[in-house]
Amino acid sequence: MTELFLARHGETVWHAENRYAGSSDVALTPRGREQARALGRWAAGAAGRGALSAVRCSPLGRCRETAGPAAEATGRPPVADARLREVDFGRGEGLTRDEMRRAFGAEHAAFERDPGTVALPGGEDPRAAVARATDALRELAAGPGGVLVVAHNTLLRLCLCAMLGIPPSDYRRVFPSMANCAVTTVRRRDDGGWSLLAYNVPVPDAP
Repeated sequence: MTELFLARHGETVWHAENRYAGSSDVALTPRGREQARALGRWAAGAAGRGALSAVRCSPLGRCRETAGPAAEATGRPPVADARLREVDFGRGEGLTRDEMRRAFGAEHAAFERDPGTVALPGGEDPRAAVARATDALRELAAGPGGVLVVAHNTLLRLCLCAMLGIPPSDYRRVFPSMANCAVTTVRRRDDGGWSLLAYNVPVPDAP
């Protein structure tokens, strides 16, 4: 069965302050671009072994820019899929947790208690985000050859929970972080389930 190589985009300019970047189009930092180049070198090696046949990404700029070096190194044009975009955080976009607490305390507290099913004010239901993204991942897993999928931190962790039968509200506990441009490998089984083969593996020489 096809293996999917899931990677979070490179570091962005909001990373240092841990600002919520969902639908916002946030640029990569110079370090993020270096991480993308390291992912590109990893992709070239995977393609050389016959393990990688396609590159897919979220349409947001930070993912398209991250996927660029992998596409160039492998000759596989990056194809953007809107279903792979990050969860939209509504009024939380661009804010830190402390700023959200001050701006809409009770609603933010509800989100913190159950981030897998509760949306931030004006934001996307995380369950709807998981549904659209897992549809895309299932389609990719049905095709030939391995696929590099460059997407987002919250979305990918929520999807992993859904794919592995873990309650979505536990995503932060079970998958506490995904490093920028680290690779998580999953495989769709013949019975329709998913196997997690590797999680959050740094690519060589990534800063």
